[in-house]
Amino acid sequence: MVGFSEAQIMAWLSPILWPFIRILAIFTASPVLSSRSVPMRVKVGLAFLVAVSVQAALPNMPVISLNSPELFGVVLQQVGVGLAIGFAVRLVFSAFEFAGELIGTLMGLNFASFFDPTLNTQATATSRFYIYMASLLFVVLNGHMMLMMAVVRSFEAFPVDQNFMRVLETVQLYKLGGELFASALWIALPVLGMLMFTNLAMGVVARVAPQMNIFTIGFPLTLIVGMLGMAATVPMLDRPYMALMQRAVELFTAR
Repeated sequence: MVGFSEAQIMAWLSPILWPFIRILAIFTASPVLSSRSVPMRVKVGLAFLVAVSVQAALPNMPVISLNSPELFGVVLQQVGVGLAIGFAVRLVFSAFEFAGELIGTLMGLNFASFFDPTLNTQATATSRFYIYMASLLFVVLNGHMMLMMAVVRSFEAFPVDQNFMRVLETVQLYKLGGELFASALWIALPVLGMLMFTNLAMGVVARVAPQMNIFTIGFPLTLIVGMLGMAATVPMLDRPYMALMQRAVELFTAR
């Protein structure tokens, strides 16, 4: 009768097991793939498929026994690295969402918020528009391929071991989070400039012709200018998106 020892089984499973856990953690935290509309079975199956497909590009994985005290630390490290990668990509989408919030504030649309069941949060029309644009760019500009590249390179920068705290110390996600506001202002600046100029012009008209009720035309005018500005700047969103995605991926490359 043919039998297999635990060491042999772990030697066969280790090259796939550790990448599978890290990739599944990414799919849990990253945008688009973490949506409720994507079934959990699809996430698990896709994570396993990706783990098998990237075997040729991954370094040798250590073999750790199921009874070893190191097992918990290694699993915790894979989950931590995966969640960190997914969170870094989510910050890119948050920059687009915050840019929509800034534009909606000057357009006067932030009062029209609605509940988004996919995110369990309140969202405005302009922020959801920019989130949809970021999701479209994620697919069109091969954001998923950049995400997989970050996974492969993360095994060189953070090999499989128990030192999961080194990930937080080295990556320093708080710096990327601090750049979120500057990036959002960078994305929204053209439309904000148009809206501020429109408000300034309406202020001048209100002072020159006080008999004109500026409030009756102010809201429709800001809506029109804001929509025209958004339509004009949408074709240029690929440049800030690629810059932010490259910044997020570089955090997990070999150092």
